Amino acid sequence: MESQANLTCQNLPTIFSSFVDTFVDFSVSGGIFLPPSITPKPQNPLQTIFPSPTRLIAIGDIHGDFQKSKESFKLAGLIDDHDKWCGGSTTVVQIGDVLDRGGEELKILYFLEKLKREAAKVNGNLITMNGNHEIMNVDGDFRYVTKEGLKEFQDWAMWYSVGIDMKKLCNGLGEKGCFKDLFEGIPLEFRGVRPEYFEGIRIRIAALRPKGPISERFLSKNQTVVVVGDSVFVHGGLLPKHVDYGFENVNEEVRDWICGLKGRVSRDLVRGKDSIVWLRRFSNELAKDCDCSTLEHVLATIPGAKRMIMGHTIQESGINGVCGNQAIRIDVGMSKGCTNGLPEVLEIDRYKGLRILTANPLYQNGKEASLEAKPKDGLGFLLPELGPKQVEVKA
Repeated sequence: MESQANLTCQNLPTIFSSFVDTFVDFSVSGGIFLPPSITPKPQNPLQTIFPSPTRLIAIGDIHGDFQKSKESFKLAGLIDDHDKWCGGSTTVVQIGDVLDRGGEELKILYFLEKLKREAAKVNGNLITMNGNHEIMNVDGDFRYVTKEGLKEFQDWAMWYSVGIDMKKLCNGLGEKGCFKDLFEGIPLEFRGVRPEYFEGIRIRIAALRPKGPISERFLSKNQTVVVVGDSVFVHGGLLPKHVDYGFENVNEEVRDWICGLKGRVSRDLVRGKDSIVWLRRFSNELAKDCDCSTLEHVLATIPGAKRMIMGHTIQESGINGVCGNQAIRIDVGMSKGCTNGLPEVLEIDRYKGLRILTANPLYQNGKEASLEAKPKDGLGFLLPELGPKQVEVKA
């Protein structure tokens, strides 16, 4: 009995620390309890190539809009009315740009992490990716941050600090030097920024800079390039130089930078108009303005690849394909901070092919001039650029 008591005392700091972390997470996320992770240690290297699943769902840019994010998952039958994973063994790819333009960025990060853990328990898989806005925020580029976004991070910092203060009360956790100053090296003022925003900017830098508590915990798990079956996923697009560099090298270099293990990442990879997260050569809504020859060359150099799926550039007409469906564009501007578009997601089913699942009621009546009605189970339409594939409409 005495040995058991001593063991409990030895474990108390760890147990207490876990309790505090759960308390802080619940408070910050708006009431989300994160289930235990079945893969507690980060993958090293990050997995880049995944086998072809029976069902694959791709979700575009969600930019701080928690409600639209949930609607997208519900549209694909991935979560139930209690926001719990019900997608079974489905593989999901969220193409990046969770951050900026909206005020519920942290809630979405926690929500995606929760779904990752729930999906993994039933052989499902949720892959999250880096968009240009994730890279910008780690870089300290906050041009597209909202007042609500700053406020959400200020609330996070308050709870984070409460958690640190609670841990300092526990013997074994509160030794001097155990807790690093969150704001170490961050200036008190910023040129060109109104004084009332100084605190919010400092907190956002602290949370999202390389090795920051939020960037390391959430963004370091993101891939920058992923191949799932015969589909290549990337936020902006790929050029031959990116393929030559190697996808594992890309993912590892970006991940190590976010974790503070190396200096700035190459401009060719994540900065500039021809980088992986900024490229728009295949994204113009006018098919004639898309560089189909370069795309065809790139795909030919990736074994088994048939198509590139990308976000980044809003498609006001909804999800669509060009270049003989070798380029599928899935950013529909669904966030209220963008164009407040109706949610749409791409489904690739082993037996049904490519379909667009949409909440757009116009498709239900077949009134879109570019769509040709072809009922399936009462709903469904052909998109000319998607050939004989179908659009399924969800009310």
